[in-house]
Amino acid sequence: MSIWDSLFSAASGLLRLITGSENEDDATRKITFTIGVIALSAKMAKADGQVTEDEVDAFRAIFDIPPHELKNVARVYDMARQDTAGFEVYAKQVAALFKDRAIILEDLLDALFHIARADGSVHPSELDFLHKVAGIFGFSDAEFEALSARHIGTDRNSPYTVLGVSPDIADADLKAAYHRLIKENHPDRLMAMGLPREFISVANDRLASINAAYDRVKAQRNQ
Repeated sequence: MSIWDSLFSAASGLLRLITGSENEDDATRKITFTIGVIALSAKMAKADGQVTEDEVDAFRAIFDIPPHELKNVARVYDMARQDTAGFEVYAKQVAALFKDRAIILEDLLDALFHIARADGSVHPSELDFLHKVAGIFGFSDAEFEALSARHIGTDRNSPYTVLGVSPDIADADLKAAYHRLIKENHPDRLMAMGLPREFISVANDRLASINAAYDRVKAQRNQ
């Protein structure tokens, strides 16, 4: 059974599921993560007052959504956008279920940044929203700045920014940092930690960007 079959088996109770479940089994984590991405995306769109076609396309690119489930996803998206509960409710529930899996929460923030900048820029209200969500997830201001730099910073295309290291890092330390990132962001490891298979494109993109950045740095250093 796909995550979509589980997710939409009781559509009218989806929002209650994320706000009321205290179970921490693997299936619950995956469903809660998926609802969290949908709900937080909807709340972020509400924060800047509009939903662009580019943002919708970006959302579809993140998830492997079967064509016949698009209407169901749209229905949940609208339910979350119209829900009177604040985004904090959703963010806290996701944070609680992945409290010892920071890399999963980082992937979720990466996805939200991807959606936010799909229309060409990140609106100040969206950035404020993302900052608050990151705080609920347990990320410090410095960690949020480092994460946001990969998406909106002037050096976002720098391989050092992608790798999260300083340009003056020693070769040995660079290699160690690279191998740590590869291990932390490997899709198989993330799925074992509860990342839904339908969301794996984000992990694959992150892994590809890490490999490309490391190759660029090695080329620059004539290694």
